[in-house]
Amino acid sequence: MRHSLKLKITLFLSFSIFLLIFLCWIANDVFLPSFYQKSKVSSLSDVYRDLDKTIGDDDLWQNEELAEKIERIENLSNVNIYIFSSRHTMDERLYFVYPLSFALSESDDKLSFFSIDRYERIINTLQRYIFGMQRNDETAPETLKTTDSYDVYKMHDGRVEADYIDLVGYLSNGDLIFTRTNFSNIEESASISNRFLAISGCILAVLASILMYIFSLSIVNPLMELSEISSEMSNLNFERKYNRKRKDEIGLLGNSINTLSGKLETSISELKAANIELEKDIAKKTEIDEMRREFLSNLSHELKTPIALIQGYAEGLAENVNDDEESRQFYCDVIVDEALKMNNMVKKLLSLNEIEFGNSKLDLSRFDIVDLVKSVVNSVQVLTKQKEASLVFNVIDPVYVWADEYRIEEVVTNYISNALNHVDGPKIIDISFKESDDRIRVSIFNSGKNIPEEDIDHIWDKFYKIDKARTREYGGSGIGLSIVKAIMEAHNEGYGAVNHSSGVEFWFELKKD
Repeated sequence: MRHSLKLKITLFLSFSIFLLIFLCWIANDVFLPSFYQKSKVSSLSDVYRDLDKTIGDDDLWQNEELAEKIERIENLSNVNIYIFSSRHTMDERLYFVYPLSFALSESDDKLSFFSIDRYERIINTLQRYIFGMQRNDETAPETLKTTDSYDVYKMHDGRVEADYIDLVGYLSNGDLIFTRTNFSNIEESASISNRFLAISGCILAVLASILMYIFSLSIVNPLMELSEISSEMSNLNFERKYNRKRKDEIGLLGNSINTLSGKLETSISELKAANIELEKDIAKKTEIDEMRREFLSNLSHELKTPIALIQGYAEGLAENVNDDEESRQFYCDVIVDEALKMNNMVKKLLSLNEIEFGNSKLDLSRFDIVDLVKSVVNSVQVLTKQKEASLVFNVIDPVYVWADEYRIEEVVTNYISNALNHVDGPKIIDISFKESDDRIRVSIFNSGKNIPEEDIDHIWDKFYKIDKARTREYGGSGIGLSIVKAIMEAHNEGYGAVNHSSGVEFWFELKKD
């Protein structure tokens, strides 16, 4: 959390506030007195100009209204004003000093002790300013400003331990003016101001830090949400979206991420689809290549024996190995028989190739499946008698289906031929039908040996033979069941083989009309 953005924002702004408060405190302590001093000097200069303009050539001592104006200037400027008129003699000094001359009305034409003491101190101060200070006088005032009409001084009064800023000069009418303002309280005011600033500043800084922390949450939380969304996007999860309604930069960023998420989702979906298609194409190509290699290998193996027999017996005939007619006829029969086997194998392979690669389209029609099976059974009666087998055919009412009649006849023929080639024991071949709501299952059972469980899934593969010697004996090529598989998968219907205790059952299903 020490790298948290909200913590950094809060600490940075809190530090900035504390630094600002500290700088204000330093400014108050260092620069406020000098600034206040300049302000007081400027204020006294303004008082001088106001008094010079207000009094003019009027006689202050006979104009009480003018005295009220001067008193108003005193109160507004927070200064004490004393004016000495040069138009009166020294014997009349109790009447020419403003504001002392207006105190007579309060005590029987006599000044109070306070007024006399105040008058004496003012006179002493003026004498020091007018006639100059003694050498090495540690209490000598500091000159702050000098003009043709007045001078401004900063003076420390050791009697009351106070600092004053005094203005001494002459008005335009020749009257002597002396104004004084207290300067000592500025240091106390600055100290009070600093303490108040420190206390209030700390309180405000704490409150501001809390408010800044809360405000930082409105910035950090959306950013954290956007970070989580981008993390989900990196894991290819584009379901989560930014749903906050903001019009600032964070809102624009959220909208951009939503747009980016949508485009990435679309692009990745298209890429996945293209990748799946590519994988299918590669798998199909690999399968075709494997089928081609397997086909050529099996075909060469299957054709090798009949070709060798044909070649051997043909050479025997050519060289007149046997002179008798019966032997030559035997040689010819072998050659013809092996040639017929090769011819049947090639035809079956061509038929299988057409079905597997979709070159032969299904010719769907409505026909009676029971009648079709009956027709195939009738065509194999001779073979059944030769095998001395019993063929049981449970005839039922007509059942109409939609399929390619020629291809389904090929399936039935292959199943019955396979049963005749493998029938054994009691030599029973049983053909039965089983109906359901929308389908009919045709089953062809032959008694005899079971198919090994490890081979039952492979009997549908091209050229696969369980007992190669026996297959060779009856002229099997291992292609018949492969043709059944291809035809039934082209119809998108089920097929299979099941072992029973007394034999094997082969079956296929079709949809009823």
